[in-house]
Amino acid sequence: MSRSSDQRTLKIVIIGAGSLEFSSRLTADVLSYSALSNAHFALVDTDPERLDFAGQIVEQIFQQGGYHNATYSQHSDRREALIDANFVITSILVGGYPAIESEIDIPKSFGVCQAIGDTLTPGGIMRCLRTLPIQIDIARDVKNYCPSALLLNYTNPMSMLCWGMHDAVDNLNLIGLCHSVQSTTEQWATRLGLGLNDIEFSCAGINHQAWITRFEAEGKDCLPRVRALAEDKNLWRSDTSRMEYIKHFGFPVTEASGHNSEYSPWFRKNPESVERFSPGGGWNGGPGFIKTLYNRPNWRETMAKMARWETPVDLERSIEYGAQIIHAVTTGKPEVVFGNVMNDGLIENLPQDACVEVACRVTEKGFNPEPYGRLPEHLACINSNQINTQRLAVLAAREASPELVFQAMALDPLTSAILNLDEIRRLTSELLSAQQAYLPEHWQGQTLDPKPVLYSQ
Repeated sequence: MSRSSDQRTLKIVIIGAGSLEFSSRLTADVLSYSALSNAHFALVDTDPERLDFAGQIVEQIFQQGGYHNATYSQHSDRREALIDANFVITSILVGGYPAIESEIDIPKSFGVCQAIGDTLTPGGIMRCLRTLPIQIDIARDVKNYCPSALLLNYTNPMSMLCWGMHDAVDNLNLIGLCHSVQSTTEQWATRLGLGLNDIEFSCAGINHQAWITRFEAEGKDCLPRVRALAEDKNLWRSDTSRMEYIKHFGFPVTEASGHNSEYSPWFRKNPESVERFSPGGGWNGGPGFIKTLYNRPNWRETMAKMARWETPVDLERSIEYGAQIIHAVTTGKPEVVFGNVMNDGLIENLPQDACVEVACRVTEKGFNPEPYGRLPEHLACINSNQINTQRLAVLAAREASPELVFQAMALDPLTSAILNLDEIRRLTSELLSAQQAYLPEHWQGQTLDPKPVLYSQ
């Protein structure tokens, strides 16, 4: 049975609460702050079985952590949950594993080998088509039912979804959150034998491809040491494409090499290049690695063990920004996080209507993005290659246009490095047909004009 409270000083709505790990992680993070220990968590999911498990796991977190003033409720109707919310967190997956499987396997049959495929590439574009309409509906509900609430989006493809929500809903109080900036900076500090608190850094760009352009300890520039380490053979093999970026472009990029290898035309052209630039597979760029992450036939057993505390949730605070933001807004104790927001002058040499990732100062007034200035021009150009594809994918999702889907696929850096336009059109057609069951209703029956193949050997 759900616990409830008549005196809720803080209400946090988690949409997608039936995830295996995320909602429990976020709940534990929030409650690790004593000032938030009386929070109410409104858990929302469309799957009643997963929602029931989520409630049991949250109950265990309350008991094991001694959080006796915290409360929760369970909801299949998000509108009911949103009433009087202070914060709304979205982490959803539309279409489940079958959709992921087809958006990885169909491109692979054409020679387009993705590792994760949830940010750009054919997989990210298709995920945008499935997810953006639902995220827009959520954003509109937030405006209607809790207009002063802060919306924290963790759903991928991050940049496309935040861009599309801002386009559709005016004055939306939205920030997109990831953990790639804090993970990457901590990783480089450790490699240099330092703690993250010893480092001052600057970072800006777009989600999963932000650039660390300043990395200092005690006022000394550490980037020369980073560049030297990037040529260490053992480090190169474990984090390959990111080291290639440093070697050739001079600056560390966020997100793991598996992701990074997908956003460019250089590392996944054919099986030989995938083997060379993704040694060891896994997060280093293993073909179709995302299927390993999401193919969880034993998810019931996994969640049942968590609900019985046989697999405990770590009650120590993680590096995720969500709880830090909630604490800063609630208490007024400021934090600096890296969030995904609309550009509007923050990065001068990226498109002004794009979604960018920059430092944001968070206080009781909310979040305030900090202007970065100009990125080194070559780094801005690499970001812009992604932004062009994002723009077309957002338009395609909004207009339900197969031609725009094709155009997004044609501009995708990985896809365009491997296929010609006739092949990209066929790939797009097959993906749209295979994903009809997972796309919004207004996509049903939509087909892509095959166009004649005028010459072939």
